[in-house]
Amino acid sequence: MALSPQIHLKQGQQLAMTPQLQQAIKLLQLSNIELAAFVEEQVEGNPLLEHGTGTDNRRAEDTNKVDADTALPELNLSTPNQEAVDAIDAPQAALEADATAADLAPSAPSVGGEIDWSKSGSGGSFNGNADYDASANTAQEITLREHLNAQLTLEIYDEKTRLIGSYLIDNVDENGYLQGDLQAISDRLGVSLKRVEVVLAKIQGFEPTGVLARNLKECLSLQLEERGELNTHMQGLLDNLQMLAAQALPQLAKLCNLSPIGLKSYIERLRMLAPKPGLAFGTDTAAIVEPDVFVREQSNGSWAVELNSETLPRVLINARYFAEVCSSTKDQKVQTYMSDCQQNASWLVKSLDQRARTILKVSSEIVKQQDGFFAYGVDHMRPLNLRTVADAIEMHESTVSRVTSNKYMSTPRGVFELKYFFTSSIASLDGSEALSAEAVRHKIKIHISEERDAKSVLSDDKIVDLLRAQDIDIARRTVAKYRENLGIQSSVQRRRVFKNQA
Repeated sequence: MALSPQIHLKQGQQLAMTPQLQQAIKLLQLSNIELAAFVEEQVEGNPLLEHGTGTDNRRAEDTNKVDADTALPELNLSTPNQEAVDAIDAPQAALEADATAADLAPSAPSVGGEIDWSKSGSGGSFNGNADYDASANTAQEITLREHLNAQLTLEIYDEKTRLIGSYLIDNVDENGYLQGDLQAISDRLGVSLKRVEVVLAKIQGFEPTGVLARNLKECLSLQLEERGELNTHMQGLLDNLQMLAAQALPQLAKLCNLSPIGLKSYIERLRMLAPKPGLAFGTDTAAIVEPDVFVREQSNGSWAVELNSETLPRVLINARYFAEVCSSTKDQKVQTYMSDCQQNASWLVKSLDQRARTILKVSSEIVKQQDGFFAYGVDHMRPLNLRTVADAIEMHESTVSRVTSNKYMSTPRGVFELKYFFTSSIASLDGSEALSAEAVRHKIKIHISEERDAKSVLSDDKIVDLLRAQDIDIARRTVAKYRENLGIQSSVQRRRVFKNQA
C-alpha cells in the first residue's frame, strides 16, 4: 500500500473550554481577597461596570430602570434559607471532557452570540492578554503556616490528632507565638485539655525551634533546651526577664547565683536566640481571615449556613450609559467596543452569582456531613472525601476541590478552611458506613501486637485477609503504608527480632 496523505471524516463530541468558562473556573478558586482585587481591576477597565450596594451606584442613577438582563440579580444569598439552597439548579454536564465547566457555566451573555474575547480590546475583558493571575497578588515565599503544616503531615498520622494540630497552627501569629487560651481551644474542639497540651508539645518540637510558644520565656526555653543550655542559672535568668529589661544587673546576678562576668556570659547566650522565630518566613496572607461562610446553631438544633455578604463583591452594569453611547454614535468601532464591554460585564456579574451559589451549596453539604463535629467536637469527625460531597450535590469533584480551596467557614468552634473537614476513610465490604483511616490503623496495630513468636508474625498480605474478614476493603500497599506510619517494622524484620530473642 502506498503511503500518501489522506482525508478522513471523524465525528465526535467535546466540550469547548472557552475563555469565559476558564475565567469562571478561576473565579471559583480565588480567595475573597484575590476576588476583590480581580473585581476592582475589572471595574477600572470596563466603563460599564460600577461598584454598588444593590440599589445605588456612583453616578446616583436609578437602577430600577436598568434592563433586567443586564442588572445585578437581587439575590438574598446571605439568608440561611435551606429552600434557597435546594432551589439551585443542578449542573447539566452532558459531556465528560471537563465537568467543572458545566458546573460553572452561567447563562449566556445577554447581547450577541459567541464572543471572540481575544479581540475585546481594553474594555475590562477577560482576554488572554489581560488574564488575571492570582499568584501575582500573593507572596511566593513559603509562609510559617505552610512550613508547620508540612511537618505536621509527616510527624502526626492520627487524623483527629492532626486536626487538633492544624487548628493550633492556624492560631499562630506572624512572630510564631500561639494566640488564644488552651482551655478555650479544647472547649471549641470538644477534646480534653491534656490532649491539646500533648499535641502542642509535639508541634513545639518542629522547626523553627521556639514556634507555638505562648510567651517569650517559653520561646527562649524551647531554644535553650534544644541547645542543652537550660540549666539552673539560665532558668533563673528566664524567670526574671523583666529585671534584665530594666538593666537591674546586680540584683539579677544575685538571684541567678552568678558573678557579674558569669551573668554577662549568660546574657550573651540569650542574645543569640530568636525571640520571634516566625519572622524568618514570608508574610501569611491568611493571618487575617475573612470567613466566606457563617455556620450558626438554630433553636431547633439544626445548623444555619449563610454566605458572608461583606466579602461578596457588589457590581452593577450601567445600561443607561451603554444605551446613550451606542445611540449617539454611528462609529462601528465604538459600538463594537461598547458591545464587548457590555458582554464582559454581564458575564462577570453572572459568574460572581454562580460562584456564590456554588460556595453556599458545597458548604451546606459539608455542614450536613459533619454535623457531629459541630455538635460534639473533633472526635466525631466523619470520614469525608470530595466525591461524597460532589455526588450529593451533583457536581464534579474538581468543582468541589476548587470551592474548598482558600475558603473559610466561621463556626461556633472557630474558623476553619473548608478543606479541614475532609478526612480519609476505608470502604466497607458489606456496604455499611466506612471507617476512618485511624480506626483501620488501630486494628492493624492490634493484630500485630498479638504476635508471640516468629511463626505467628503476620505478613502484610495476611493482615489484608484478616481485615477483609472484618468487612474492611483495603489493599496490601495501604496496609504497608499504615504499618510504616505506626513505626512498625516489616514482617521480615519482626520475625528476625523474635529469632534473636529466642
